[in-house]
Amino acid sequence: MSQLKEFSFRYEIFESETELSEIEQTLISKAKAINEKAYAPYSNFLVSSCLYLANGEFVEGVNQENAAYPSGLCAERVALFRAGVQFPDVVIEKILIMARHREVLWKHISPCGACRQVMLEFENKQGRAIEVLLYMGEHIVKIFSVQDLLPFVFSKDNLLIK
Repeated sequence: MSQLKEFSFRYEIFESETELSEIEQTLISKAKAINEKAYAPYSNFLVSSCLYLANGEFVEGVNQENAAYPSGLCAERVALFRAGVQFPDVVIEKILIMARHREVLWKHISPCGACRQVMLEFENKQGRAIEVLLYMGEHIVKIFSVQDLLPFVFSKDNLLIK
């Protein structure tokens, strides 16, 4: 017999950057400052990301395109992998993501599936939720855990070898 189920999660929408904490405003400021450094000569879609770590450090990343599209890397993963090398045992508290087309103002952004999976791996590794902030120009969306973005997660529990 089939069962109808529903998935839902809480998130918060802010109408202005001034409603955010000082740390969250700094995340936005840093991500805006590096956005033009994104290497996006093919799509002109500039993505930047900034992490806030429990030790007070900020770690930034921008997308890196390649003519062979699958060979590029998203801003979120650039920042996460950089943090994994520089601060391997430090908890990631927040990640902010923003994007724009080169000639246009900020656009709606949500992490791709690969980034969600990597973000969840970091969240699982540290045993603590990572807040996700999506900067969309007119408003900012705060999601309280990466898990909320990936309800049917693939994790170590799915692997055949334990």
